[in-house]
Amino acid sequence: MDLPRTRAGRSTSLRDTDNRLTEFDKIEGAGSWEALEWTKIDQVSRSVPQGLEGFLLEDEHVIVEGYGVVLVNIDEAGTLFVTNFRLLFLSDGSRNIIALGTIPLATIEKFNKIVTKLPAAPRQADRSHSRRLLQVIGKDMRIIVFGFRPRTKQRRAVYDALVRGTKPLRIWDLYAFTSGPSKFSNTDPKEQLLDEYFRLLGLSTYHASTRMIEDGSFTLYNELWRISSLNSSYTMCPTYPFALLVPRSISDEELLQASTFRGRCRLPVISWCNQESGAVLARSSQPLVGIMMNMRSNTDEKLVAALCTQLFGARELRRKLYIADARPRKNALANGAMGGGSESSSNYFQSEIVFFGIDNIHAMRESLVRLRDYLDTHGASSSDGMSSFLRHGGWTWGGGNLSSMSASVSTLGDSGWLIHVQSVLAGSAWIAARVALESASVLVHCSDGWDRTTQLVSLASLLLDPYYRTIKGFQVLVEKDWLAFGHPFADRAGMPSVSGSGTMPFELSRQSSTGSFSSSPSRQASGSFTSQAPATSHTQNNYSPIFLQWVDCVSQLLRMYPLAFEFSSAFLVDLLDCMLSCRFGNFLCNSEKERQQAGISDSCGCLWVYMADLRASYGAYHVHYNPFYEPSKHNGPLLPPAAALAPTVWPQFHLRWACPTESQAGELEAQCRNMSKKVNELQKAKEEADARVKETTVMMESVAAELRNEKLISCAAKDLANRATRESAAIKRALQSLGCKVHFSGDGDCTVGIETNATEIPQKSLYISSKEDPTGSAHHDGKSDLSVSVTVLADDVSNNPINQFCESLCPLRTREGGCRWPDAGCAQFGSQFVGLKANFDAFDRLSIYDGYFQPE
Repeated sequence: MDLPRTRAGRSTSLRDTDNRLTEFDKIEGAGSWEALEWTKIDQVSRSVPQGLEGFLLEDEHVIVEGYGVVLVNIDEAGTLFVTNFRLLFLSDGSRNIIALGTIPLATIEKFNKIVTKLPAAPRQADRSHSRRLLQVIGKDMRIIVFGFRPRTKQRRAVYDALVRGTKPLRIWDLYAFTSGPSKFSNTDPKEQLLDEYFRLLGLSTYHASTRMIEDGSFTLYNELWRISSLNSSYTMCPTYPFALLVPRSISDEELLQASTFRGRCRLPVISWCNQESGAVLARSSQPLVGIMMNMRSNTDEKLVAALCTQLFGARELRRKLYIADARPRKNALANGAMGGGSESSSNYFQSEIVFFGIDNIHAMRESLVRLRDYLDTHGASSSDGMSSFLRHGGWTWGGGNLSSMSASVSTLGDSGWLIHVQSVLAGSAWIAARVALESASVLVHCSDGWDRTTQLVSLASLLLDPYYRTIKGFQVLVEKDWLAFGHPFADRAGMPSVSGSGTMPFELSRQSSTGSFSSSPSRQASGSFTSQAPATSHTQNNYSPIFLQWVDCVSQLLRMYPLAFEFSSAFLVDLLDCMLSCRFGNFLCNSEKERQQAGISDSCGCLWVYMADLRASYGAYHVHYNPFYEPSKHNGPLLPPAAALAPTVWPQFHLRWACPTESQAGELEAQCRNMSKKVNELQKAKEEADARVKETTVMMESVAAELRNEKLISCAAKDLANRATRESAAIKRALQSLGCKVHFSGDGDCTVGIETNATEIPQKSLYISSKEDPTGSAHHDGKSDLSVSVTVLADDVSNNPINQFCESLCPLRTREGGCRWPDAGCAQFGSQFVGLKANFDAFDRLSIYDGYFQPE
């Protein structure tokens, strides 16, 4: 099937140049409502602010602009933009986006044009002022009112843009398809479902892959349960996932036969199982027992009985089965007139039927509407710009008008929202207790098995399995029990969906975006409101905040067990905002089959990847993480007693628009997170300082070792110098004994002067270098650092009698009477000299005095 997904077509389909404001309609904004001159029309030329590009998301473009618009809730004037994704309000004063006046188009439940008549001033009795208002009611508990200048077309242009944006004719017109996957590319949800099945079966070593899904090799099993591929093509049940976890003893043929006995073919399948006890948590739709409650199915009874496997270690003892019907008993009996109904305990072995009395989707929708009106009426600020203090003559809390306080408390109770939340909490806690304490199996169903059933099964799984209380596990839980098992998100959120067949495969199931928006009597007193839209009954649509209610239940558990959850309340708020905005493709359509047909994974971004990217930017101190999380404190099931199941209004979500200050219940978490961050930073700084100290210590030890080595070398050099000095002195004395005058200079050079009789031999002076002799020949000893070579130059005196005298006195002379100079020992004056060369012919001319060798 060829689907119209071209991005160019989608981009131009929402932009209508006829709805662009003319220069006449672009009016200069003012600071507040009173500052605007409502009867004056200025022709001001003004373009889109240049800084707006920094506020727009990827592929987001402006369709309509409205200038001089007042956000009545906070009396702030600014510019209102309608884009292909949201309604964006930019303050004229701060030039920043006002969060209250900025809401995604998909989050808008309904909107309406209103005209208010203001009382005329005493001097202007003949004139009456009117305000052109646009009321926008969101699915996220806020009511916004925008004021427009009269006699302009701005409100009409914005209204028409909202009609097209909030009621897209095709699913392809949603912003999720316009922006595309971008960097938040989606992973295959089928692989995630199979990985969770493998974990439940104890086969965590297996990992799902595309090839495994294509060839059908994912049908693994253990001793009790198996994965069936019977619904791989969605022919058996279009609203069930492609893979089902069923008892191993039941064949695919029996599954197919049993499916005909359940509403919409949603047969009993396993949602969660305990590997240790063998207990299972199963889900289905109502049985088709008929008005007489006498219809039966042997295969259905066999399938349900297979859920009650024998207890481990007991041969004859079978576990008990509880069949939990989420509906009130009278509703179950009434469904029998349409072929449905409830089971009979006599037809199902060792079973017990329990009714939880949870109301249907229409009751939940009306309950949320009453809660939203209550918050808008009794909050710190309301959509009409009047605070609760001014409206009631005193605060409705903590003193003041006691009758008003009593009335407000009664109104909160009349909304019924907290009662519904408590019913879901109590039913889930009861189911978890039966599985954990009795090792019993529980089969949960309502009428269709995709609203109340999903709430109970997923919340009970959250209580039973600590893995689902982590961020990763919570994602798996939502993907499995809500998305894979076919909760109709498109119908419940009022968005278009892909359904049907034949020539018109794209059918819409959505609500009307216009209607009569009744205001509470207290707000109507501030002015006369006239609605310009026909009334529309809420009961004619399938919109219902079922998923929002379930997340509210999770927030109540988070409040009761702050140490048991890895994620925080801010994580749940962001999850709801992303789901309601339809910015990503995870919660589009009504079933896994429809999302596959629409190519959601390939065409849209992924919510989980986007949130993970947010957390990665701040690390472990992101607001999505619970700073009090200690998994070791609650590593088993959470079994809250009945007395603890007393829900309260969820501040972070319900009060954030009506009571901004009081909604900061997470202030303590933020402070704790900041303190933990500072402690961690200080710890890192300490570790870095310790590392630097260690490095400095090692460096100092190295320097000390080098200094010791240098000291040793210095001492050795000093000893060597002393030794050289002594040897030099010895040489000097030896040469002086030969009648020479020796002078050693500081640079190591030696000067030798030889003296003889003035009448016989003229005085000669010799210069001897320790580096090189006068002939240019150097003498060195490899064992010493200093060498002195003395050479006496004179005429040839080889036959001089002084040689003979020297030889006669030398104790080392040879037998032949020859001199062994310079090899004789007399020439070795220590290790600093190689030898002493002497010209003995010069000694022949020396005059040796008789008293030379006498003591001085």
